[in-house]
Amino acid sequence: MAKKHDIAIIGAGNLGIAIAKGITGAKLAKPKNMYLTRRHLEKLDGLKKQKFQITSDNIEAVQHSEYIFLCVQPKQLAAVLDEINPVLDPEKHVLISTITGVEISTIEEHLEAQMPIIRAMPNTATAIQESMTCMCGKNVSEDQLKDVKTLFEALGEAMIIDENLMKAATVLAASGIAFFLRYIRAATQGGIQLGFHAEEAQKIAMQTARGAASLLVEGEHHPETEIDKVTTPQGCTIAGLNEMEHQGLSSAVIKGLMASFEKINTITQ
Repeated sequence: MAKKHDIAIIGAGNLGIAIAKGITGAKLAKPKNMYLTRRHLEKLDGLKKQKFQITSDNIEAVQHSEYIFLCVQPKQLAAVLDEINPVLDPEKHVLISTITGVEISTIEEHLEAQMPIIRAMPNTATAIQESMTCMCGKNVSEDQLKDVKTLFEALGEAMIIDENLMKAATVLAASGIAFFLRYIRAATQGGIQLGFHAEEAQKIAMQTARGAASLLVEGEHHPETEIDKVTTPQGCTIAGLNEMEHQGLSSAVIKGLMASFEKINTITQ
């Protein structure tokens, strides 16, 4: 694992803060040894009280670090890299970009030296250490890639993929959070129509969704294996499933994923 004093997060917004809390919560780094940067430091006052190193000086953060998370907005990337270029050292630093849609080649265009670069796409569940993070790398050693994967595993699950799948990963994992939440919302509305109060319906829908996912995570089964356990001949479950399929449930989900994928290909070109 990387040393426990060598991590900087450039652009500590919601995602950057979640990453910092996840890493320190897993005791992979101490707050006093992590540098978090942001232009408006008052928004990091709470983290300062927790002994994180808070600064608006990106160069200072880079100079004290080995693993450098780039969590800025896409439009800010060029300026940040231009700023830190003079202190970047290929023998010391690894850049980790969580910037949506920005390819490794785009980052390289702004660098003065060939750097180890890792591109990662977590989702908003980083805030509760339940993210699904997909990642890929270039010019990185196996140890460096393993170290960064361990950092992201402190935030949930992490998977190394080819870079040509990163846009698809964004749709399936990052946008996917919203898709699953929309199902829970729909199930809640259905529960209200069935007679439950809104709070009761949502609690039932949420826990049922959690249970369904946990069955697959713990059992490592195909979804249909678990579906078969709750469908009986002429039963109410199969009747509901068949009606959902007649109304296009699976087709709508797949079409929604493809629509998101087509969109991400237009906004990140």
